[in-house]
Amino acid sequence: MELARRQFMRFFAGAAAASTVSRVAQAQTTSLEVQVWGAGPRVVLVHGSIVDGPGTWKEQRPLGDRWRLEVVNRRGYGKSPPPSGRSDFEQDARDIVELLGDGAHLVGHSYGAIVALYAAALRPQAIRSLAVNEPPAWSLLKGDPEADAMVAGEAGVDRSMPPRAFLEAFLKMVAGPGGAPPAVPDPLPPGLEHGVRTTMGQRPPGEAEIPIAALKQTSFPKLVTSGGHSQVFESVCDILQRELKAERAIIRGAGHRVQNTGAPFNERLEALWKSA
Repeated sequence: MELARRQFMRFFAGAAAASTVSRVAQAQTTSLEVQVWGAGPRVVLVHGSIVDGPGTWKEQRPLGDRWRLEVVNRRGYGKSPPPSGRSDFEQDARDIVELLGDGAHLVGHSYGAIVALYAAALRPQAIRSLAVNEPPAWSLLKGDPEADAMVAGEAGVDRSMPPRAFLEAFLKMVAGPGGAPPAVPDPLPPGLEHGVRTTMGQRPPGEAEIPIAALKQTSFPKLVTSGGHSQVFESVCDILQRELKAERAIIRGAGHRVQNTGAPFNERLEALWKSA
């Protein structure tokens, strides 16, 4: 059991180490915890489900040598307030819009990629560039058997089960058939359990109607990344690339969490930011 705990924490480590540089960013309608790494042009990074911002973006810290990385904790994560009701990508997008200020590069992972797509459509004039990694935007594939299976799988995960059992089922679903989800520690660390409980109540990403028409009218550069581990995620990313005329990158080695590849992912991000 201790081995499983060490493996899992290596997979998701980072949040505790980053907490010493945190600040709270005050928005007009909410107060989100934002950890600032480095200095330079602004980059806002939005995490996905289960894992908070610092844990999600730990491999991007070296970019802080040249960029101001603003690592957001969405509602229900870290020291940010709980969501009003359930965690909701539309509410999160409004929060991100208020954090953009005069403008920033925007990066989103998974559920946070859906948040980023909504935020970019809401306030395109504040977006310097947009990068999204494997958004579970199943509405783009309505009628596709694999996408429909993902929607059904998410709906079928029992929200009344204990957090650790839910996490095991959730990770298995995301990994897909033949995938190898990481072992889950027992007990869950408190911060991780907090994120699991938020995810248990989140609005399903399959309900997201990606604002493609609005995003097609924008001129900022875009990048869509994926990990080459799941055909259904590849299909979503291919549609976004085609519809938004985005750059496209498949970066293998870390499954769904493409950002964990470190340098290969960071190089694509930095090239995008410089192109803006």
